[in-house]
Amino acid sequence: MKCLAKKIFVMGMAAAVFMGMPEAEAAPEVPEDVYEWVQSTSRADYYFNKQQMYCGVDEDGYIDLNTLLVPILKVYDSVQIEDVVAKRRWRMMDMEGYGDLVGASEYLEFKLAEKTVRVREHDDLDSTWSNLTVETGFEPVSLDSYGEKDVDGKFYKGILEYAAAHRDEIIARTKGELRPEDKKMLEEAQKASKDGGKKKKDKDKK
Repeated sequence: MKCLAKKIFVMGMAAAVFMGMPEAEAAPEVPEDVYEWVQSTSRADYYFNKQQMYCGVDEDGYIDLNTLLVPILKVYDSVQIEDVVAKRRWRMMDMEGYGDLVGASEYLEFKLAEKTVRVREHDDLDSTWSNLTVETGFEPVSLDSYGEKDVDGKFYKGILEYAAAHRDEIIARTKGELRPEDKKMLEEAQKASKDGGKKKKDKDKK
């Protein structure tokens, strides 16, 4: 994980100095068995919770294969911390606890067919991973609106690639039942994948 070793403990010192508050504590280590690292930028490390990825479930208790729910984590560096703190001060927002800001968590909702992502909830976090503030009410955003070099776009792409490779695992973890037509579709797709793999092996032998 490039840059992870030097950034896994994020200090809020810059933010604390900026605000005239005591030095912030280091962020706790991100458990790699729970969180999957996707990328590091000049501002943050980006992770998603691979143990808490689920499909949606409709009101009748059926699994919604079109909806993917994913908790994510962003661990900030000092520059990003200072930027968040400065913006809150400029907007005259509550600053309590922001001398210990280390990152943010979000709960994402992907609509696969529509190719959209919506932040259901955004929480700023302190060094104990406790919430400082909670924001909701975000609108869906088209995944096609992100350019190839867009940081969030790359992050979402990484999440969806992982989800596609672990689809059966995510479905099995989701507390709901598959509709008969969805179960049949998945079984046919699994069979086609096995048949395709067998044909490739036979071709390689020849």
